[in-house]
Amino acid sequence: MTKFKRIGVLTSGGDAPGMNDAVRAVVRAAIANGVEVMGIYRGYSGLIDGDIHQLDVHSVCNVINRGGTILYSDRCPAFMTEEGRLEAVETCRRFGIDGIIAIGGDGTFRGATALTALGVPCIGLPGTIDNDITSTDSTIGYDTAMNTVVELVDKLRDTCESHARCNVVEVMGRGACDIALNTGIATGATAIVISEIPFSEEELFEKMKRSRKLGKRNFIIIVSEAMGKEYGPALTKRIEAATGIETRFARLAHIVRGGNPTLADRVMATEMGVFAVDELLRGNSNLVICSRRGKVVATEIRYALALDDLYKGFKTREDLQAEFSEWEIERMEIEVEARHIYVKNLYNIAETVNI
Repeated sequence: MTKFKRIGVLTSGGDAPGMNDAVRAVVRAAIANGVEVMGIYRGYSGLIDGDIHQLDVHSVCNVINRGGTILYSDRCPAFMTEEGRLEAVETCRRFGIDGIIAIGGDGTFRGATALTALGVPCIGLPGTIDNDITSTDSTIGYDTAMNTVVELVDKLRDTCESHARCNVVEVMGRGACDIALNTGIATGATAIVISEIPFSEEELFEKMKRSRKLGKRNFIIIVSEAMGKEYGPALTKRIEAATGIETRFARLAHIVRGGNPTLADRVMATEMGVFAVDELLRGNSNLVICSRRGKVVATEIRYALALDDLYKGFKTREDLQAEFSEWEIERMEIEVEARHIYVKNLYNIAETVNI
């Protein structure tokens, strides 16, 4: 077993409710094992700059219910360079940091892999509201984000009903359709527009006109931001022109990232944080901690990143053959197909029950 005296913890990329719960779990689990914890502020930028301070059990008091991240976050172009990464390694040596737990999305994991290769063992926790890490069923912050969307759309529906109006609502989820798809079902949206499923605007217009004749007053259309910045406003105009129904556009944007984490996010973040510390102290690294079928497990970061690239269409099986075995690629393809089927089935459910 590798002996760790001091580890670091950082949050990177977009903030997500539950990150503080993960930080709290990492700090207290490490200290319980006799390991000191250094809080690395502003993500990889703080790691390069040395914006690092020791955390104790009291440093993470009263954070379990807070959104955002007490360690702050930042995008760090400098860390993308070899020089920046070597500076980060030198900072680790200077502060006596033996390993790092990094909380964030795929960019955070690429940074963790780079540090591991340079001799600083790292483990990643999936913190992103988009749920766009294919290797895990759920990411930290995703459940809270969906509940925030549902709350806001419910409020919009109240005024839509009062004025016999339609609201086109754009929700976050650039790398995955999960927020749009699930909140569309939960709010009874008349239509859900995601990049993963072909969408017919003409069929939507006819559906809305039929429903209006039957007495329906309010309409909610959920659009994923993956459709592009201009799509939602343009669709709003086309709906009103084609149906005669007054239509407004709402972009929920970054408000969805904020707020107190839900019970589900608090529990999962805590469980993942403790699991990550256990793995690191066992001498394991270059892993991402995932939730799969209700169980917390560890997956190689290189596998998780490749699975993401395959699912999102950034790479083909031929692109992966130099690095992965045929068995690994086939396993990825099975996971990708299962996710496509899951998305299609949920979408069909929405089409069946939402009018």
